[in-house]
Amino acid sequence: MPDPYTLTLPITRAKLASLRAGDEVMLSGPVYTARDATHARLVAEIAAHGGVLPYGLDGQTLFYAGPTPPAAMRPAGSVGPTTAKRMDAWTPPLLLAGIVAAIGKGVRSESVREAFASTGSVYFAAVGGSAALLATRVSASTPVAYPDLGTEALVRLDLVDFPVVVAIDSCGNDLYAQAASEWRRALAAFDTAQQNGDPR
Repeated sequence: MPDPYTLTLPITRAKLASLRAGDEVMLSGPVYTARDATHARLVAEIAAHGGVLPYGLDGQTLFYAGPTPPAAMRPAGSVGPTTAKRMDAWTPPLLLAGIVAAIGKGVRSESVREAFASTGSVYFAAVGGSAALLATRVSASTPVAYPDLGTEALVRLDLVDFPVVVAIDSCGNDLYAQAASEWRRALAAFDTAQQNGDPR
């Protein structure tokens, strides 16, 4: 297995262009947490301000997460990725406005895949079910906006060697779709072998 890529955030779309679906990456630098309610507010603010991203988010990465309060002498108690499909409705306008990457878990819709490709942006997948472990890769947590949303507020997290996988690259290649296609081919090959009397 090749060593993971190491990337420092914020990053340009030009630098993201070399990544391909399936690449393992270690991210260091700032990301901004955003879930459903935060996405809705950001898109509303963009519409109200002529398409401009607020809070210095142009060129930044969104992390679909709701970090819990500090614990165990760390800036965040746990930081797990949220199911990304919940953010699909708001993702295209945010990418068009200047968000260059997102971190979440799970599949995205076809329209979102096309939005990543057309803007040259990247969707990273983080491992679900490992929120406490991922929190050890957070060096700082700074509230930015929407404190009334509690854990869904917009928060800047500074990451150190945070492990992710490229799920949709800037060309629109989709790791989840590729994996499903490979599984279907393997299943078809197995069925054929069974029909031909292969005991495997």
